[in-house]
Amino acid sequence: MIDAAGRAGEAGRLPAAFLTPGSSSFTEFLGAHAAHLLPGGRPLPPGSVPEVPHGTTIVALQFTDGVIMAGDRRATMGNLIAHREIEKVYPTDEYSCVGIAGTAGIAVELVRIFQVELEHYEKIEGALLSLDGKANRLSTMIRGNLGLAMQGLAVVPVFAGYDLERATGRIFSYDVTGGRYEETAFHSVGSGSVFARGSLKKLYRDDFNADQCVTAAVQALYDAADDDSATGGPDLTRRIFPVVHVITGDGQTRMPDSRVAEIADQVVAARMIRPDGPNAALS
Repeated sequence: MIDAAGRAGEAGRLPAAFLTPGSSSFTEFLGAHAAHLLPGGRPLPPGSVPEVPHGTTIVALQFTDGVIMAGDRRATMGNLIAHREIEKVYPTDEYSCVGIAGTAGIAVELVRIFQVELEHYEKIEGALLSLDGKANRLSTMIRGNLGLAMQGLAVVPVFAGYDLERATGRIFSYDVTGGRYEETAFHSVGSGSVFARGSLKKLYRDDFNADQCVTAAVQALYDAADDDSATGGPDLTRRIFPVVHVITGDGQTRMPDSRVAEIADQVVAARMIRPDGPNAALS
């Protein structure tokens, strides 16, 4: 048996730390007994920070029944494309998801710990954490990575979910210090976010259904890819399309790639006719 510090227990028994009642927060437990397993708990060795893959761009939009989140598939490393099919949107529990932007490796690790954090809370307390509680827990985890962020390894996610108490979809953005901000209607993070938000300002309507919302998201990512080399638009040659998650009061689903491909094909075809795409693309 291995204890929290990596030492074998005696007589096959769990270490006392695992048997003592405490907080329902998994990250607090990990920070107290094995802080080196947290992303921000490992100091960097001396020397310059190497080039590592970075992920961009994520968009999230509210619609009448909930919220959607979509992310492009490109990861860059300096001027190179490090990966063409990276996934940047992850489910965190039945009613929420998170999209990552920034240092890809640390971001993915942080998301996995966040998933365990929410599952651990549910098992200990016997109930789901509220959406505000989830957003606050993620804020604390981002703040714990501040040391690495100051050395160039920042993670800036966007969090979205369906609030069962308010019966509506909600979107939260963050800064590298863990500051949490609730967004209205739509939001985008990543290097292409300026172009994506500019696109959504023209496209977004508050009476969208899920398919219309996804169409607007794909158009926004396509616009971002047109002006930002770190953002990958729909790749019609390789048939690589954005990852899209839809969250409603019935739970969370990942939209099938085949359906996202259909929407992306319509968006690209419309742009071949006129640069801004006909309004019919959103109807």
